[in-house]
Amino acid sequence: MTSGERTAKTPSDPVGFETHDHAGCISSALAAAETYCATEGLRFTPVRRQALEILLQEHRAVGAYEMLDRLRDAGFGSQPPVAYRALEFLVANGFAHKIERLNAFIACAHPGAVHSPAFMICRMCQSVAEAQSAPSRGALGDAARAAGFQIERTVVEAEGICPSCAEKVEA
Repeated sequence: MTSGERTAKTPSDPVGFETHDHAGCISSALAAAETYCATEGLRFTPVRRQALEILLQEHRAVGAYEMLDRLRDAGFGSQPPVAYRALEFLVANGFAHKIERLNAFIACAHPGAVHSPAFMICRMCQSVAEAQSAPSRGALGDAARAAGFQIERTVVEAEGICPSCAEKVEA
């Protein structure tokens, strides 16, 4: 695959480590967010849009204070609530996820899709790929059912080495 190509993705495909048209990725995600907000009557303010764009620019998680610095550099103020409110909106509306292990945020690779994301975090370069998980199936689902517990939300995060870093280690 060349740097300008991208294969079609489904919620079960990992997103984040493959080469793709990154400018197209960003513009289509922003357009989808604008459409969703207009349809749902949500305010997609300039600061929220800029915060999403910042998350989309990287395939790694961005901490709230890095987000605040980048928003400040873009002219949106320097008070922590500026970043936290924008990130809270993005997470609440499915445009971003919080990576608990890193206490940071990443743009959702499958906005609009009902899914339980699993995150693969490279311990070397901090890039993050998002894939689909099925917590109600497998060992966790079996344990929950045995306990009479209903899973509502899970956070699956795996740490390891991404393909690019693995190639560097092997070389």
